[in-house]
Amino acid sequence: MLAAAARLFAERGFDGVTLGDIGEAAGVSGPAVYRHVAGKQALLGAILVDVSERLLEGGRRVAKSAAANTSAEPPPDTPPATTPTPRVAISPRDRAHPASAPHGADDSDAVLRALVDFHVAFALAEADVIRVQDRDLDRLSPDDRRTVRRLQNAYVAVWTEALATAHPDAETPAERRVRALACFGLINSTPHSVRGVPAARVRPTLTRMALAALTA
Repeated sequence: MLAAAARLFAERGFDGVTLGDIGEAAGVSGPAVYRHVAGKQALLGAILVDVSERLLEGGRRVAKSAAANTSAEPPPDTPPATTPTPRVAISPRDRAHPASAPHGADDSDAVLRALVDFHVAFALAEADVIRVQDRDLDRLSPDDRRTVRRLQNAYVAVWTEALATAHPDAETPAERRVRALACFGLINSTPHSVRGVPAARVRPTLTRMALAALTA
C-alpha cells in the first residue's frame, strides 16, 4: 500500500488523491483501507518516515563499511615495498578516469564515494518517494514532521562527518553541511530530470557529477 500511495502522491499530489484511489491501486476496497491506516495524512507520514529511516540506516552502513575497507591492513602475501613496480603505459582515458583505489590503500575519499554511490542508487530506485518528499513534506502531522527532520539531520551528519574525516582542515562544520545539502539537491533532482532515460545510463554520469560537486 505504501508503494501505491507514493506513486499516486507523486503523480497527482497529496490533495489530488483519496484513500479510495490508494485502496483501488493497492487492490484493497475503500472501507478496508481504514483497517490499515488512520487516514491519508498518516499514510503520508508512514511513507516519509520509512524513507528517512532507510536512508539513515543505509548511509551509516555504507560509511562504516567503506571506512573499514580503507583502513584494513594489506593481505599477508602483499609484495614488500622494495619490489620493483612494472612500468605500464597509461592511456589518455585512464588519466581522465582513474581507477578506484585498491583495497587497503590510503584513500581519504573512499567513504564519500560510497555515500554518493548509495544515494544515487537510492534516488533512482525511489523516484516517487523523493518527489513526494519535495512537494508534500509540509503536509505531514507535526509529530511526523519532527521525526523526519530528526532522521534527515542524522543522515546529513553521516555525510558531514565523512567530509570532516577526509578533509579535516578544509572547512567549518556549517560549510560542510552546505556542501552535503548541495550534493543532495543535485542527486535528488533525478526524478524531475531523467524521465525516459534508463537508470543504467544515468547512474554513472550522476555519480561522477555528485562526487565532483561534493569534493570541489
